[in-house]
Amino acid sequence: MTHSARRIGRSLALVLPVVLVLSGTLAVTMVPWADNTPSQMLTASAEDVSVPQKPLAAHEVLRDKLLSELQQGADPGVVLTHLQQEVDKRPTSLAAHCVGIARALGEAAVKAVGPTKAQSYARPVCDTSYATGVLSAS
Repeated sequence: MTHSARRIGRSLALVLPVVLVLSGTLAVTMVPWADNTPSQMLTASAEDVSVPQKPLAAHEVLRDKLLSELQQGADPGVVLTHLQQEVDKRPTSLAAHCVGIARALGEAAVKAVGPTKAQSYARPVCDTSYATGVLSAS
């Protein structure tokens, strides 16, 4: 009798921790969410968060800065002057992107001051792309 009791005890000693760990893991992964579904499985994210985000290019930083100036109430003419100054400082890295930035500024100026007033600030910065942006947003 002591031999079979010892054998059962050993079996339980090996199996019981495995059962407890598995049931605890399942209990943690079944989480009730706020959307009134009974429960959902907790899954790993599909995104790779270990990969660092790519830094913005110089033209993207400039575009965001100028658009921010315009949205904060700066005069569109002043913002266009800032664009021209930056392109003059760094023509090799910004000249190719000047058209896109000026067009985005034209579209944002229409939202900020209206199409008629925005058009009055047009000047030949980046081959009149600002005026094209005003026209497309009107």
